[in-house]
Amino acid sequence: MTNVEGARLFRESWIVGVRKHFPGEPKAGYVTEWDATPEWERQAAGAVYEQVRQFLEVSDGHAGRLSREQKGRFVAIAWTAQMYKHFGDPKPGYVADWAALPEWQRETDADIFEAIEDAVG
Repeated sequence: MTNVEGARLFRESWIVGVRKHFPGEPKAGYVTEWDATPEWERQAAGAVYEQVRQFLEVSDGHAGRLSREQKGRFVAIAWTAQMYKHFGDPKPGYVADWAALPEWQRETDADIFEAIEDAVG
């Protein structure tokens, strides 16, 4: 899978997760399709995809044995690093610690890890 395909997988998994876990109607920006996604966000999605892919690879797939929470935390931390990369002074909500994230976002992050895990199997 190319990095662009991985980035798209990340974004599509995010949208599916938001639609599944978000209470009520999500903000339009949460479910923006790939073609309308800003370039910085595409780059961030590709970087996080690649980090998860490499994590699975260097563990010979054993990272798949992590709990759902651990998988979600990995995605959340990798995403937070991208927020610092793309925004000099990101909004606090963009870089919130795991415990401060809403449940829907934690579940969506775990879904993303598992979608990448399935794709690179």
